[in-house]
Amino acid sequence: MGERKRIPLGMFAVLLLISACSFQFLCATEDADDAIFYESFDEDFQDRWIVSQKEEYSGVWKHAKSEGHDDHGLLVSEKARKYAIVKELDKAVSLRDGTVVLQFETRLQNGLECGGAYIKYLRPQDAGWKSKEFDNESPYSIMFGPDKCGATNKVHFIFKHKNPKTGEYVEHHLKNPSSVPSDKLTHVYTAILKPNNEVQILLDGEQKKKADFLSADDFEPPLIPTKTIPDPDDKKPEDWDEREKIPDPIAVKPDDWDEEAPLEIVDEEAEKPEGWLDDEPEEIDDPEATKPEDWDDEEDGEWEAPKIENPKCEAAPGCGEWKRPTKSNPAYKGKWYAPLIENPAYKGIWKPRDIPNPAYFELKKPDFEPIAAIGIEIWTMQDGILFDNILIAKDDKIAESYRETTWKPKFSVEKEKQKEEENEAGSSGIAGFQKVFDILYKIADIPFLSAYKPKIHDLIEKGQEQPNLTVGILVAILVIFVSIFFRIIFGGKKQPTKVETKVEKTNVESSSSNKKSGENVENEENKEKEESSSSAPARRRSIRREN
Repeated sequence: MGERKRIPLGMFAVLLLISACSFQFLCATEDADDAIFYESFDEDFQDRWIVSQKEEYSGVWKHAKSEGHDDHGLLVSEKARKYAIVKELDKAVSLRDGTVVLQFETRLQNGLECGGAYIKYLRPQDAGWKSKEFDNESPYSIMFGPDKCGATNKVHFIFKHKNPKTGEYVEHHLKNPSSVPSDKLTHVYTAILKPNNEVQILLDGEQKKKADFLSADDFEPPLIPTKTIPDPDDKKPEDWDEREKIPDPIAVKPDDWDEEAPLEIVDEEAEKPEGWLDDEPEEIDDPEATKPEDWDDEEDGEWEAPKIENPKCEAAPGCGEWKRPTKSNPAYKGKWYAPLIENPAYKGIWKPRDIPNPAYFELKKPDFEPIAAIGIEIWTMQDGILFDNILIAKDDKIAESYRETTWKPKFSVEKEKQKEEENEAGSSGIAGFQKVFDILYKIADIPFLSAYKPKIHDLIEKGQEQPNLTVGILVAILVIFVSIFFRIIFGGKKQPTKVETKVEKTNVESSSSNKKSGENVENEENKEKEESSSSAPARRRSIRREN
């Protein structure tokens, strides 16, 4: 009886994965009927999407494959260009009732130093725009997606809402949004708008942010204006005194207070060190320097040997004329000032009175404008940005199904390839630190670190771009985190109020500051001179050493 052939375990796993993906694809196909809108870019986009004909949008869109895949997408093909393209929906999508899910994929194949990769969900054209004239002024209901340039590094979620009192459309920005991934992999961005006024922001299926449209803590400016505002016509009375403390009018300078005493005096007890060489100069002519053969005294002037440090001074305490050092003057008191006392006329810090806000309104849920088109209007310094699998659905389960069947397989392949490249790079490159950088990006998204977020992002990016500085960069970021931690735990200690009695010292410091300022100006002038001389070098002090 022959032996039964065994299927290798690895092949079995592959077959199982293919079967699961096939099943998911069939599920996604069934869910396609539930999708309000879906664009896979499997076919050329030109018969469905309209490119803006405005002159400033010169960037060329292309139907192209994602690197390493057979899957196609909408590609930003040129650097340093403005791009604008729009897709009109067959039917406007209401955002007022039920759940609405906005989802799309982007891949920054050449990274993203300065540019956007977001999508605008546009209002109906009766709001005053045309597809062929689509630009940054075209009115949208929601703007969603990654944006990065300089200190900006965020996944935008912005919605425009009409104030029913003023009729003005106001942009409301999500506070403390997550950062843009720093790699070149395909990522999927999801925004889930719930009927309970909640919005969830997902990155690669993982929730990064949950917010309430009606909460002032989640959006800036808040959707619902404040009930009162400062009266713009209110003026501070002329006799209003905001000084909490004033100089004591009855204080008198003590008789023994000498304002003329200097800050420092000569130390009369100092003695010249033994072995000091009074007759030796600190610098001497370089004995090895010789006059260049092509030196012309009439044209170049009299040649002088360059100076070097006097070797005799190295073994001695010092050279040249000895002078007594100075020391702090124990009698120094500086300029006298009267001590401060409580101001009897103090009324506090003035502020205008509050009046009812004419723009105030109340509502139980946002009155969103419908979505009638999908537009991509960006300016970017990078090419290689690929948009794919744009979805609008009425159920987050549908969006999840699309992520599993369209995004996850691609991402898994790209992630595996990235690991292989990191292994090949070894310890000599940045690969070993990438996980650390990813963690730091997540830490920087913590709300109470928002004030330091641009600085942290800048340091992380420098570490990624310059592997030789990585360890130093990580130490710098660690120092920032520790400093913030101690500031939060221990807080700042308020210094007690002191009567300033050392103005002369301040004047000395001010004089020193002015001197430094003058030195800085002089250094700048010298720098300019050096730069100027680098293009036409002077020969007057040319030096040549003869071996």
